[in-house]
Amino acid sequence: MTLPEPERCRARLDDATADLDPPLAVLDLDALDANAADLVRRASGKPVRVASKSVRNRGVLRRVLARPGFSGVLAYSLAEALWLGGGDDAVSADVVVGYPSADRSALRRLAADDAAAARVTLMVDSVEQLDLVDSVVPPERRPALRVCLDVDASLRLAGGRVHVGVRRSPVHSAADAMVLAEQVTRRAGFALVGLMAYEAQIAGVPDEPARRPLRGVAVRRMQQLSGRELAGRRAEVVAAVSAIAPLEFVNGGGTGSVESTAAEDAVTEVAAGSGLYCPVLFDRYRAFAARPAAFFAVPVTRIPAPGTVTVAGGGWSASGPPGADRLPVPTYPAGLSWLGTEGAGEVQTPLRGPGTASLRVGDRVWFRHAKAGEVCEHVNELHTLTGDRLTGAWPTYRGEGKAYG
Repeated sequence: MTLPEPERCRARLDDATADLDPPLAVLDLDALDANAADLVRRASGKPVRVASKSVRNRGVLRRVLARPGFSGVLAYSLAEALWLGGGDDAVSADVVVGYPSADRSALRRLAADDAAAARVTLMVDSVEQLDLVDSVVPPERRPALRVCLDVDASLRLAGGRVHVGVRRSPVHSAADAMVLAEQVTRRAGFALVGLMAYEAQIAGVPDEPARRPLRGVAVRRMQQLSGRELAGRRAEVVAAVSAIAPLEFVNGGGTGSVESTAAEDAVTEVAAGSGLYCPVLFDRYRAFAARPAAFFAVPVTRIPAPGTVTVAGGGWSASGPPGADRLPVPTYPAGLSWLGTEGAGEVQTPLRGPGTASLRVGDRVWFRHAKAGEVCEHVNELHTLTGDRLTGAWPTYRGEGKAYG
């Protein structure tokens, strides 16, 4: 007898990890590879820079960067960028720090290492950040540090009274970018090499939310408006900055906006990371359908009442605005849901529903995390699954003893 798909997936995960004790996390390499291939297809010839905060595993980064179509890393912190881009075992020779850094120790390390300074690009959006670097290591005591300008990609309406998107850079217009670019190029010890603009309101907002069709219509209209506005403004910014300094790269986008961002002539590369693991928040996009690749399991420890089980831990909530969509989703067995009065707990999590009928103490419940790389904050390794068997265990950043921040 052929099992229904959810039962086959559950059996595959259970059988492959039968000798392991949860909590544990599994990465399906077949799904990972399929998702990577789809990101390259969606980028239409533009290279994909891997956003490491959505991966947090050097084994995964190496595997993906070895594929045609991927090039470089978009790192979370300068300390991480030095770890990924430094030494003989560097993951990449091209690492852009996605956010401005105030890590004085890491800045000193960067300035003291000519090889790292050639591989790592800092992100700036203000003169104050340049001043900080100079205060830590004066320009006469360091090589010229590579710099990328972070340009605000949010949609501003009604004279700025309406802001749609995340609040990142104060650099919004071509005039703003010109002023900062001129400041960078006039100062000793810096080399302006790139420009970045991340459109979170397009790349990170699902456009087909479940059971909310009117919201989906509103989101799509907003994204269309924002996309048109940003394409024109980004082209103006790139032209203005390129007149001041030749740019090696112009980075944009994220998993949710790969197609639209790659279609802009001004953009030379797109960033993506979450689409490799396909967490729950990326289930509801019309442009693509990735395969869930990352799962974690926790054991059943109690059966407090008929139709209810309790698992150990499970409260691996995601960052962002608090809400039910930030909780991990109990996936296998199918037919499980949270108790609204308790949610996901640090020590224990009760679940109910028809899926409890097949569960006994010691069985495991498989979850998908709401976001991608954050599952790696809770485990020391990702057990890699190929076909129906485990093929390895790749240390996460936590497992390698490296502080992520």
